[in-house]
Amino acid sequence: MLNIIKHLVARYRQLIVYCIIGCTGATLDFVVYALLTNCVGIHYQFANFLSVSFGIVNNFFWNCYFNFKTKDKILKRLASFYSVGMFGWALSAVCLWLFIEVVELNDLIAKLGTIFFVTVVQFCLNKFITFRK
Repeated sequence: MLNIIKHLVARYRQLIVYCIIGCTGATLDFVVYALLTNCVGIHYQFANFLSVSFGIVNNFFWNCYFNFKTKDKILKRLASFYSVGMFGWALSAVCLWLFIEVVELNDLIAKLGTIFFVTVVQFCLNKFITFRK
């Protein structure tokens, strides 16, 4: 059983580390979003854009140096990572609209739900586009 776990961790190391790093970005994203919507009173879509941007920049540097271990073409990779992140933001904006306006979920619950879905999409895009060797 231990060998199976070791094999799975070795095989999916980048995804596991990406998700751990993603948790820091998602936490930052969620906290900034909650502060902007509930304390400052900013519209949820604009708050989502700002909070996602904070998470993207956080995640880029952690992934660049500790997960994918890339040290070349930093600005090009940042632009690519941010573009993928903005695709994720657009995807989350549509999901938020759907969950908040159509399904009438609480905005914080809707935000949590979108984070998980968008994370998987962004991992795939970043692994094969931004951090390819």
